[in-house]
Amino acid sequence: MPRMAGKVVLITGAAAGIGAASAALMAREGARVAILDVNRAGGEVVRARIEQGGGQGGGQAIFLPADVTDEAAVKAAVAEVVRAFGRLDVAVNCAGGSVPADSLVTDVDLAVWDRTMNLDLRGTIHVCRHAIPAIIAAGGGAVVNMSSGAALRGGSPSHIYTAAKGAILSLTRAMAGAYAKDNVRVNAICSGRILSERILSTVGSPGKPGPIEDRQDASGRVKEYPFWVGRPEDMANIILFLASEESRMITGATIQADGGRSAY
Repeated sequence: MPRMAGKVVLITGAAAGIGAASAALMAREGARVAILDVNRAGGEVVRARIEQGGGQGGGQAIFLPADVTDEAAVKAAVAEVVRAFGRLDVAVNCAGGSVPADSLVTDVDLAVWDRTMNLDLRGTIHVCRHAIPAIIAAGGGAVVNMSSGAALRGGSPSHIYTAAKGAILSLTRAMAGAYAKDNVRVNAICSGRILSERILSTVGSPGKPGPIEDRQDASGRVKEYPFWVGRPEDMANIILFLASEESRMITGATIQADGGRSAY
């Protein structure tokens, strides 16, 4: 039997990258998937791939055009998921990211703080605020939050992104404790460098820099941590595990998927 048979999954930031890979994998494993993103064109492509199959999915999906920084839009999107599918079992927070202008706390423009915290942290809070009651109403389920290896090692010079992703870890632990009695598990993933469309178009891959110069020596890090660079599908596999009953004893956990950079 598919691992997510009968489940309804909401994934933010699902028009590309980790979110899109997770949506396709969830669908292949039997879930009905709600794709939430501001990118209408990309979201519709992911939805069509899931519904058409062709090795990319093969299930039911809806696309919800919404900005996670807009609480009213998130609330309406969650309500639409429940209306369309009758329930909500899993919420996956993939929407987020950093900006090139992020820098040292003594140098950074505080407008970067506002943008990053609104997208990475407040967006996660908006989704959890409205998805968790729906998950509880369905009898319980799971929330998976995407953080970053930067949250574990003090990433620099991107101090604002590091702060936002670190806050997500604390929020994850707090929610795990608060909602365990309601049969809701909440976990976070700290990823390494994932070669999503956004990363490839800005920073680039090791040895092939993008238009924005990486401010650290990525090639040297790959030699020291060969598992630090991954694909969106690598994170999707971990998300699937945390969303499924296979991880029913895991909550409040931080999964370090950064190739060991935070460990040694």
